[in-house]
Amino acid sequence: MTRNRPRIVVVGAGFAGHQAAKTLSRQLRDNAEIVLLNPTDYFLYLPLLPQVAAGILEPRRVTVSLPGTLPRVRLVLGEADRVDLAARRVHYTGPEDDKGELEYDRLVLAVGSVNKLLPVPGVAEHAHGFRGLPEALYLRDHVTRQIELAAATGDPDECAARCTFVVVGAGYTGTEVAAQGKMFTDALVRRQRAWRHAGHKPRWLLLDIAPRVLPELDRRLSRTADTVLRGRGVDVRTGTSVKEATREGVLLDDGEFVDTRTVVWCVGVRPDPLVSEVGLPVERGRLLVEPTLNVPGHPEVFACGDAAAVPDLTRPGEFTPMTAQHAARQGKVAGRNVAASLGYGEQQRYKHNDLGFVVDLGGVKAAANPLGVHLSGPVAGAVTRGYHLAAMPGNRIRVAADWLLDAVLPRQAVQLGLVRSWSVPLDTASPELARVPGGRGRAEQSEPDG
Repeated sequence: MTRNRPRIVVVGAGFAGHQAAKTLSRQLRDNAEIVLLNPTDYFLYLPLLPQVAAGILEPRRVTVSLPGTLPRVRLVLGEADRVDLAARRVHYTGPEDDKGELEYDRLVLAVGSVNKLLPVPGVAEHAHGFRGLPEALYLRDHVTRQIELAAATGDPDECAARCTFVVVGAGYTGTEVAAQGKMFTDALVRRQRAWRHAGHKPRWLLLDIAPRVLPELDRRLSRTADTVLRGRGVDVRTGTSVKEATREGVLLDDGEFVDTRTVVWCVGVRPDPLVSEVGLPVERGRLLVEPTLNVPGHPEVFACGDAAAVPDLTRPGEFTPMTAQHAARQGKVAGRNVAASLGYGEQQRYKHNDLGFVVDLGGVKAAANPLGVHLSGPVAGAVTRGYHLAAMPGNRIRVAADWLLDAVLPRQAVQLGLVRSWSVPLDTASPELARVPGGRGRAEQSEPDG
């Protein structure tokens, strides 16, 4: 079929892909066909995912409808399997295992990242990541279930194991999961009479091989987070890693065995495996691009976000870090430059200085350094929540309403049972999708573990 307009295919609807598609629709309007290929029909606001796991926010609050926010963009549901650069086609698998392909005149690769794996025995079988909504829903159910089972058992050793929660990785995600999780389990315990005789309190361990929590951020943010975590009762262990994971617990590299039924893997992320399969030069799994986000030798291909190794013009010789802040801004630049390649506007190079970071530590506690100004306590908490509301492309009123309700009402501690352990394996190229019996994906299927 002959196309009257150029077709731009954007692969991935994370921070980078969503911004790229949004920018393209504004720049080009009806002068090009914009197609967005994504496994889900929503944009996931990842920074608030720990609040979903802790029962503060309902799942749909952190999901923003793609058709609703991108009216000029055609959404195609599917996972990209292969990119044929010679034929200019993207091959994909639809949600019902149907195969399809999309021809393109311009391609924007914004497939994002997945859980980072390390060669630690037993981790892939007994740990779960935290990159998608299914994983957050599973963790909320799992933690609630462990507290309820711990309260019901008469075995003190089983009780202690079930109410011990291990988070591996004290980066941005791991720190927030541990901070929110400790408050969540403490609230669950207060509401159960059986805990008056249990003799154990929920125990959270936060482990990292680095010498401090939040090792990638400013030391003052690290100190604030460390103080809040320890004051709340989280057992923070830096310079410590997991040597082996089993069904009964984890063996630490110092020889200690921690009895637990919960291991949350937050050691970082790696670029989506699709990037390395394209057949173009990569840097640690990220597609090498020019400052304009164009792939050298392929003027029709652009990449941004976690999928791209973008030269950091503010720090010559380095690449921009894999953060939501950079991904969103790179998506906007990629959209403008794709439009410019079609004759609409002028190309620009990506250059951005970090404006600061915010870390939500639960309740009114947070750590933030907007524009380099270090904040902590309730002021940082207000700035953090204000930042998230401003950064979200939708659902702001609903999120604010959930925060208000959480401040005045007890959380609803029930298991929905919608996501099972085997449906959210750690080793998956699609953390945004829960596995279903007989389903297929780009990673191998896992067997049910009961």
